[in-house]
Amino acid sequence: MKKLLIILTMGLLASCSKLFDLQPIDKLNPEDAFRTEQDLRLYTNSFYLVLPSAEEIIREDVMSDYLAGRNVNPFLLDGAFNANQSSGWNWGNLRNINFFLEHVGRAEVSDAVKNHYRGIARFFRAWFYFDKVKRFGDVPWYGHTLNTDDPDLYKPRDPRQLVMDSVLADLNFAVQHISNQKDPSATQVTSWVAQAFKSRVCLFEGTLRKYRTDLELSDADHWLDEAVNAAQAVMDGGAYILYTNAGEQASYRQLFVSDRPVSDEVILSWVGDRSLRIFHDANWAYTSASYGSRVSFTKTFINTYLKLDGTRFTDEEDYGTQLLTQELAGRDRRLAQTIRMPSYTREGTPAPPDFTYTYTGYQPLKFTVEARSADGRAENINAIPIIRYAEVLLNYAEARAERGVFNTNDWEMTVAALRRRAGITNVSYPQTIDPYLQTNYFPGLNDAVLLEIRRERAIELALEGFRYPDLIRWNRGKLLEMPYEGMYVPALDIPVDISGDGRPDVAFVNEVPRETQPGIQYYVIDGTQSRLTEGDRGRLLWLNNIRRVWENYKFVYPIPYNELVRNPNLEQNEGWN
Repeated sequence: MKKLLIILTMGLLASCSKLFDLQPIDKLNPEDAFRTEQDLRLYTNSFYLVLPSAEEIIREDVMSDYLAGRNVNPFLLDGAFNANQSSGWNWGNLRNINFFLEHVGRAEVSDAVKNHYRGIARFFRAWFYFDKVKRFGDVPWYGHTLNTDDPDLYKPRDPRQLVMDSVLADLNFAVQHISNQKDPSATQVTSWVAQAFKSRVCLFEGTLRKYRTDLELSDADHWLDEAVNAAQAVMDGGAYILYTNAGEQASYRQLFVSDRPVSDEVILSWVGDRSLRIFHDANWAYTSASYGSRVSFTKTFINTYLKLDGTRFTDEEDYGTQLLTQELAGRDRRLAQTIRMPSYTREGTPAPPDFTYTYTGYQPLKFTVEARSADGRAENINAIPIIRYAEVLLNYAEARAERGVFNTNDWEMTVAALRRRAGITNVSYPQTIDPYLQTNYFPGLNDAVLLEIRRERAIELALEGFRYPDLIRWNRGKLLEMPYEGMYVPALDIPVDISGDGRPDVAFVNEVPRETQPGIQYYVIDGTQSRLTEGDRGRLLWLNNIRRVWENYKFVYPIPYNELVRNPNLEQNEGWN
C-alpha cells in the first residue's frame, strides 16, 4: 500500500509539473530566480545560515581561560589534536553567495534595490571569510562561483592581507548600500549591523597585527582607525542605546532571557519560536549534571569583578580566603546576573550553586530562564544576541586606547556608562594600574586604561563567544594554561552554608559518608581531579592533574588532512605538520 501511495503521489506531481510548466529546483535558471525584489529577498534569506546558531554562541567560550568544565579540550593537550580531527573547511555557503552576486544584476528593479541586496550578500561573504581567517589564517579567496573544471578549485591559499582587504571592501560596500532603517526585530541585516560587525572585524585584525609581530602583518593602525570609525558611526547614529529600563539589578539579564530581542541595545539576534519548534538548550546545558560541558567560572576571573563602590575586590587582604557568601556580596550587579549567587531563587525556591553541576562554585545562569521546566530538554526560546551595542562601545574604547588617543570623554561614553548600568557608583577615570589584572592576565601591559577596558570587555561579554578570539588577538593564548581555581573551602568534612540562610548545604569530603545528612550536597575531593590548595582546606583546584599546553602555532587550526589530500597546492599551517 505504501508503494502504491508513493507511485500515485509521484504521478500527481508529474502531472502538476506539466500543467504549470514547473522546473525542478535544481534546474531553476537565473532568468526565473532573479526577477523581482521578492526574488532577491527570498534568495538572500538563505544567507542567514552563515550566522552562528544559539547553541554555537552559548558554547563558544567553553574553551577559554575563565571557564572550567568536565574535561579539557583535546586542542590544549600535548599531541592530542591534529589535522585528522580538524574541521571547518567548508565552502558551500560561499558558493551560494557568489552565485547571487553574479546574477543579481538580472533583476528588474532599481540600482538602489540591487545594491541593497548586493550589500547583504557581501556582508555575509565578509562574515564567512572572517570566520575562515580566524580559524585557519591564510585561505583561498574566491570571488566567483567555481565549476568542477575551474583551475582555481585547486589553487593555493591567498595571503591574509589580500583576503582581509577583500573582507573590508565587502563591509564598506555593505555599510554604504544596505538600508539604514533600524530593524525592531533585530533579525535582519541593516547598515547598522554591517557597521557594528565592521568594528568587530577591524578591532580583531588591528590588535592581532599589533601584538602578533611575528606574523609580519602591516597596517595595524589603519585597521584600528577603521574600527573606531565604524563604532563611532553606530554611536552617532542614535539608533541604539544601553538598555536600562529594568534597573541595575535586572537590565543586563533581560538582554539574555527575553523571548524577543531587547532592540534598544540588541543589534542582531538569534530568535526562537515555540510554534515553529525553533529552540536552543541553554537551560539544559547550564543545569544538567550529565548533559553539556558543565562549565563554571574560575575564581581567578570572578575576582576581577569590582565592588559596587568601584574599588577592587582584590585590594582586600583576605580576598583569597573569603567564604562564597562574603566574597560575592556587594559586587558589580552583573555578577548576580551572570552566575548563581548564594541567595538566588527560582520560581520562589532557593537555588544556590548546584554542586552536582558546578566544579568551582561559580555556576553560570546568564542564558538560562527561570522556569525549571526548561532544565531537562532543548526547548529554550529566549533570544540570544549576536551583536549588541555594548560590544560596539567596547570596540570603540579599545581601538581608541590602542591608538593612544583615548580620553576622559571616551571613558564616560563607554566603560563608565557600562559600569553605571551595573550599579557601580564610582566610575572615575583610572589613574593606577591594577596589580592583580597585570600579574594574572596581562604582565606586559602597563597602560592602566587599557587594562580596565580589557577587564570591562571580559565581564560585559562573558559567555557570548568573544573570549577565545580576544586571547588570540592579544597574543595571550598562554592564559589557556591557567589553573582552574574554584571557591575557598575552609575545611574538609565540615558542612558549609553556601546559600547564606544559616543552614549548611555543602560538604567537601574525601569520600561520601555512609550516613549522609539531609539537604547536604557532597563534593568529593579525590586528590586527583579535585584538590584543595592547602591539602585539607584552601581554594578548589579542578583538573590540575591534566597538563594543558599552548604554543603560538595554535593561534590557527590545522587544515583538515582530507583537504590537503584533495588539493596538493594547499600547505599545512606551520607547526601542525
